[in-house]
Amino acid sequence: MKKDVDISIQNISKIEGHADIAVRIRKNKVEDVKIKFTDNKRFFTQAIRKREIDTLPQSVARICGTCSIAHTMCCIEAIEKALGVRPSEQTLLLKKLTMYGMMIRDHALHVYLFSLPDVFGKDSVLNFDKKESKYLFDSLEIKRAGNKLSTLVAGRAVHAPFPLVGGYANIPKNDDLKAVIKDLKKARGKLFDVLDVYYDCKVDYTRNTNFVGLVAKQFDFLEGEIRSTSGMVVKEKDYFRYLHKVVMPYSQAVGYAFKGKTYMVGALARLNLNKQGLHKDTKRDAKKYLKLFPSNNIFHNNLAQGIEILHSIDQAIEIIESANFKPEEPKKIEFKDCEGVGLIEAPRGTLFYRLALSKKGIVKNGSIVVPTQQNQVNMRLDIRNLVQKNLKKLSKEELVYEMEKLVRAYDPCISCASHFLKVNWV
Repeated sequence: MKKDVDISIQNISKIEGHADIAVRIRKNKVEDVKIKFTDNKRFFTQAIRKREIDTLPQSVARICGTCSIAHTMCCIEAIEKALGVRPSEQTLLLKKLTMYGMMIRDHALHVYLFSLPDVFGKDSVLNFDKKESKYLFDSLEIKRAGNKLSTLVAGRAVHAPFPLVGGYANIPKNDDLKAVIKDLKKARGKLFDVLDVYYDCKVDYTRNTNFVGLVAKQFDFLEGEIRSTSGMVVKEKDYFRYLHKVVMPYSQAVGYAFKGKTYMVGALARLNLNKQGLHKDTKRDAKKYLKLFPSNNIFHNNLAQGIEILHSIDQAIEIIESANFKPEEPKKIEFKDCEGVGLIEAPRGTLFYRLALSKKGIVKNGSIVVPTQQNQVNMRLDIRNLVQKNLKKLSKEELVYEMEKLVRAYDPCISCASHFLKVNWV
């Protein structure tokens, strides 16, 4: 490659939303990297103001079309903690099943349809040959199992209507739930082929970085405390105090640093921080793959998502086999002036809600921090590292492809990340 070159990638494919990359190279040195989130500005942080608490969880679900359930569940948690509402044990189990259904469906979309073509050197699943097409059919089976679980427990796989503050609008029948076990077990059996593919893949995007995520004794997407591989331990309610905004004038989304340092959230972070908390059956059958973790190779985020599908299936089966769900009234809610924090692990990483509520049941203001915002600065540094390491090894076209693969490994959701940002120019 020439010593001086400018690389521009318009509209990276196979991600949620739209992003561009611009790289400036002078005298064989990467001088500047810009990863631009190009979705239109979205005003949802402002739009939640003056919303009624009863309708807010369904409103924020519309922020994202793929992991809408994560926004609903995080919003509900923030409201419950603000109002002092303690869900019943049955509701907590239903919340877990709701999250497992989403993780199975959402991770399968990325692992099989978005990232797997990169492993096979294909532009998309439409270019798969007869042998590779097997994985496309496997993905549909796995997604179908996740969709069934979500629909039965939460009402729909996307924009689920059943989860409420303090309970669920509908309680699934035990016989219907047990019928889903067959689908979950079938999906589980198909998963190991793709885990082997990612395990054997030699793509290496290693760079030392800090990983941050929610950690509990068990591998949990809903409760715990924030931990980092650098040794930090932070309570959920204090998380926002440790985040620092990083303004990128060329991007439609603000970035974040964790206590002043860049970091990564997501499946790779969760596996690095808490692989010992996985379901016992997952640890037994994924033992070979788990030896790779902890890992600083961003491409292993794909394998980590596959392992999380396995964990979600195993946990869901255990809950369904042991639980006896009964009709239950949601908790009564008494409004008051208060503030609460919701913090959960969405498919792409840590999702944070802070809501200030009035005694009339109205949202006064709030903050929403999504995973891709938090990964934005780290993504930029990883691109710089990748380009600099391979300047003399790869052609310009090959570098472009590697950068796209790297960004896809993060599984970004640009639409969620593109907030409205007011900048005062001086």
